[in-house]
Amino acid sequence: MKLNQELVALIDSGNFPALEDWLEQLPIEQRMRIVSRLSGEQQLELLTGIDAEVAADILHSLPEIQTVEVISQMTAKSAVPILGNLSSDERADIVGDLDEQEAEAILREMSPQASAKLRQLVQYGDEVAGGLMTSEFLAFRADESVDSVIAWMRQNAETFSDFQVQYAYVVDADNRLIGVLRLRDLLLAEPNATLDRIMIDSPVSIRDTADMFQLRQFFDDHSYVGVPVTDFSGVLVGVVDATDVEEAWADRNADDYRKSQGIVQEELRSMPLMLRSRRRLAWLSINIVLNMVAASVIALYQDTLSQVIALAVFLPIISDMSGCSGNQAVAVSMRELALGVIRPSEILFVLFKEISVGLINGLALGILIALVGTAWQGNPWLGLVIGLALMCNTIIAVAIGGTLPLIMRLCKLDPALASGPILTTITDMCGFVLVLGMATLLLDRMT
Repeated sequence: MKLNQELVALIDSGNFPALEDWLEQLPIEQRMRIVSRLSGEQQLELLTGIDAEVAADILHSLPEIQTVEVISQMTAKSAVPILGNLSSDERADIVGDLDEQEAEAILREMSPQASAKLRQLVQYGDEVAGGLMTSEFLAFRADESVDSVIAWMRQNAETFSDFQVQYAYVVDADNRLIGVLRLRDLLLAEPNATLDRIMIDSPVSIRDTADMFQLRQFFDDHSYVGVPVTDFSGVLVGVVDATDVEEAWADRNADDYRKSQGIVQEELRSMPLMLRSRRRLAWLSINIVLNMVAASVIALYQDTLSQVIALAVFLPIISDMSGCSGNQAVAVSMRELALGVIRPSEILFVLFKEISVGLINGLALGILIALVGTAWQGNPWLGLVIGLALMCNTIIAVAIGGTLPLIMRLCKLDPALASGPILTTITDMCGFVLVLGMATLLLDRMT
């Protein structure tokens, strides 16, 4: 709290050189935390007042939603120098998330060369190699000499000082990738040797359209820190780092988990209170309506429930177990959709596979809970009702859980939302109807 107060006081004072020194003395995590808790107006004042390079370092550590928000509040003239100090993949992510008008204003403010390169990067999706790559890399022609390359690197050291340089790449006259050059080999080679004599021929590369799973598989199979990215004609367009792929994968998993818990849009506790409340209520309101629908089933069978109180003990068990089974099916479908091994239209195939699993698991779980119910109350009819209900509801749950993500994808909706209130409500309702309906039919034998 004290650091936040000091930061606000320095911003209010307008002494930005002192503010830069103060910020640079803080550990990166601490700096990110206190800046992220500033109001939007304070963040804007801070980042437009300090040096563009320092501002870029701060933006690099902030959550992306805050970065996009503060950049959207800046003038294009203020935003461009800051963006210029970020890596090309970060620039593309930020500009790609801006409104079209805001993004266009920034692109017009850039130099034609920088603007053209950024426009190309923005066209890629966030989860393909083109969207994760950086366009900052070293590339040389095969007939260049070792001496001339080293001399050029020394003369332009400041230009690529921030590059993650471990390899250089060798290209032909059309910029197609033909070799990889280890800097160690470059430094130890004869000064007059040409690069084609010391480069690694037939270099490993990956297409710019490769998805996240292909990238992760590549780095699992190869112990590389990065891989060159080429387009459909073999032209070298960028480099993807292994660390960027792992970060993107972690972000994707966190995003899916957030959506599955009903947080449909990104949320930080530094956001305005009413905005956060409104976003959560939009989902919770749907959830409470659906839960009331499920609960209404119990009300229809309240006479049965009042006569066989033991059923009330097993209702939440059947509901929870069926929900767990359904969510397992959801997870498998989402994984297969992401891997591309299943198409959204293959609903009948998925349905058959899930019913097969549901029959086996449902039978096993049904027998187990039937034995528990019979032993507890000494009534085999109670065991039959709850066991048969759990078996049937498990089959229903996996059938719905397996096909719901495919249906949502066909409807252009996010499959990550499939494990939320929709699945829970359906499995609850079916479970309650099965238990109470069968108990009503066998009421004479259960009382």
